[in-house]
Parts: sequence; structure tokens; C-alpha cells
Amino acid sequence: MTGTQLLNYPATDSPFRSPNSHSIQLHSVAMTSPIPPLSRAATVTSPQLPLALWPPLDFALGALSCCGACVFTNPLEVVKTRLQLQGELRARGTYQRHYRGVVQALWVVGRTDGLRGLQKGLLAGLLYQGLMNGVRLGFYSYCDAVGVTAAPGGSLMSGAIAGALGAIIASPAYLVKTHLQAQTVEAIAVGHQHNHQGVMSAFANIYWREGMAGLWRGVNGAVPRVMVGSATQLATFSSTKEWVARLQWYSPNSWLVALTAACISGVAVTITMTPFDVISTRLYNQPVDEHHSVSLFSISCCLSPIIIGIAQFTLIFPGLSWLLSTLHSPYTVHP
Repeated sequence: MTGTQLLNYPATDSPFRSPNSHSIQLHSVAMTSPIPPLSRAATVTSPQLPLALWPPLDFALGALSCCGACVFTNPLEVVKTRLQLQGELRARGTYQRHYRGVVQALWVVGRTDGLRGLQKGLLAGLLYQGLMNGVRLGFYSYCDAVGVTAAPGGSLMSGAIAGALGAIIASPAYLVKTHLQAQTVEAIAVGHQHNHQGVMSAFANIYWREGMAGLWRGVNGAVPRVMVGSATQLATFSSTKEWVARLQWYSPNSWLVALTAACISGVAVTITMTPFDVISTRLYNQPVDEHHSVSLFSISCCLSPIIIGIAQFTLIFPGLSWLLSTLHSPYTVHP
């Protein structure tokens, strides 16, 4: 091989080459290259966590969205309250059943109380939804933004704590809402009748009769109710939304992804929340004696049938058809 051929011989790996010759060549190329060797690695960025909204804005957006849904679902809330109070502390067959289902109950309430009767307790319901869901969704969004929900069990725990905070803060509004929605004429009345004249009258009457503690009567039933429902809703919605997106039923940014996930999540919420919802309604609506003590239920006696077992399915789940009709979807859909 001539000298010219040796000079033009390709620089391939050979057992006769010096071990440092290849590294020296690479080093010289790197020195003459306009791009530093590590610049490409530096361009790889780690995933960024979503930025948290300003807390007051997050609270307001969550409250407004749920209040809008409340206007349309409030007639079903009235029916649900009547169904859950019907037949309390009475054996089956020993009382008159005024309400036999969602559609029939809507007809009875509308025929007897008028269209305004179907919107009883709306103002208190709006106040409750605004406070409870504003706190609940705002707190959960903050936990999601700081990465708490990404930890194992973090989504479930964040949802439960968010629900408990919302239930405690909004409990007086739910108390008044239950009282007003249970009120009706004697012919179709179920449960105790408190006979309030309106929302402000109800708050004033409860405060002057029972004090500040009376406004939070029944909160011990509301906290497990919203904790179970919120934890189930927020945890299942997030996972279901990811599952629906992976199935590619819709386009990646379609609003149908969130709607489908909300409907599936609502079924899970209905099944887990209904027993606690019955307990909460009856605790809130029960009368108090002259010593400001409840006269019908305590949280322990209400929970005992659930702890022992749900043998009497139809007794523990009155109002289930109402819950299935709403599916909690209006209160579930969020980005």
C-alpha cells in the first residue's frame, strides 16, 4: 500500500490502533464544533407540574360551576329529601307512601305545592353548593398543583380531606336546605315539619333557639357523607378520565372525554354515598327537645346498620333512583 493510500485510509476501529487515537479525534471534532457536546442533553426538560390558580379565583370558579348545576337539579333534591324522610322509624306497611318514585314524586310535589314547590330551598342550596364545592374543588386543585395527588393514595386522601373541609364549612346551609325542602302541606308531609318562613328566618330561628352550635347540628353525619362521596368522585374521575383518553373514543381534547368520565364516576359516587346521604338527611331534619338535644337519631345508631351489613337494601337506599338520575355529573366535570 502506497503512502498516499495510507493517508487516505478510513478511520475505522482496528486492533492495531492506539486506544487513545479515537478519543483524541472525537475531542478535536468536539472542540471545532459550534455546539458543545453537552448542549443536546441540556435541552431535555423535566415535566413541569401544572401551575396552581390564585386560590380565591379557584374557589370562585368551583362555586359558580356547581351553583349553575344546582338550579337544574334542585327539584330532584326536593324529591330526594322527601323519599329519604318517608317512613323513618316506621316498619314497612305501617305508613302511607306519598312518594313512590322520582317521576311520581315530581308530579305529586308539582301538583300540590306548585312549580315553586319544586324549587324549595333553592337559595340555601345555592349557598351550600357554593361554599362546599368552592372549598372542596379549590383545595383538591391546590393539592393536585403541588403534586400531592401524584403520590400513592394521594388523590383519595386529598379528596376525602377536601370533602370534610367543605362539609364542615357549608353545614349550616345544608341544615336549612333540608328543613325547607321537607316542608309541605300536611296531606303529603313526611318527616318533622320545622315551618320556617324562609332562608333568613330559618337561620335566625335556629340560632335563637339552639345557639351557634345548633347551626352545625348534623355535621357529624355530613362529614363522612361528603368525605366518602368526594374521595370516590375525585379519585375515580381522574383515573377514569385517563382511561377514557387512552381508549381514544374521542379526539384528545374533546369535552366528551370529561363528560364520559364524570358519568362513570357518578355511578361509583351513587353506590358509596347513598347510605350516608340518608343518614345525613335524617340527622339534619330531626327535631330537638327543650334541652336542645336531638330526640330521634344519633350518628352511632344510624351507622350501625351499615356496620352490621346492608341486609335491607331497599331500606338503606331510598332515593337511589334520584341519585342515579343526576349521577353527580354536574358536580364532577372539571378539567
